[in-house]
Amino acid sequence: MTSLSRFFHFFLSDGKGNDVELSKYKGKVLLIVNVASQCGLTTSNYTELAELYQKYKDQGLEILAFPCNQFNGQEPGTNEEIENFVCTRFKAEYPIFSKVEVNGSDAAPLYKYLKSVKGDEIEWNFAKFLVDKDGKLVERYAPTTTPLTFENDIKKVLGVA
Repeated sequence: MTSLSRFFHFFLSDGKGNDVELSKYKGKVLLIVNVASQCGLTTSNYTELAELYQKYKDQGLEILAFPCNQFNGQEPGTNEEIENFVCTRFKAEYPIFSKVEVNGSDAAPLYKYLKSVKGDEIEWNFAKFLVDKDGKLVERYAPTTTPLTFENDIKKVLGVA
């Protein structure tokens, strides 16, 4: 099995606990983000993620948000509370998955894979991974890099002017 096909064979758990195979997103450009509701980076990141999603969802962008409580306990809520917060306060329309760990032995398999391709441990909330339509990891962005600063990268991968 190639690393390309391996990417689409991960199973994720949505915010309601249902299994979702990553292959559902094959042919989409993905922005994968570990998120938190009580972080200093929350407002800027969620606001810009919602803006990017509105601009590019019809061109094939999908944002996959993974709540994580590993960084100073900044995502303490339940999956339902997290989804309500994000969808109400930031009008998020992209999928919010079940809470995961992104580092350590209990890290979600998807995050273990992403880190094996681009970099080491996730340093904080809102680390971002840009993945092309074929499942190739294009770039990893630091938590302090806000989404609109790499909008041109997203446009390039989407193939839009």
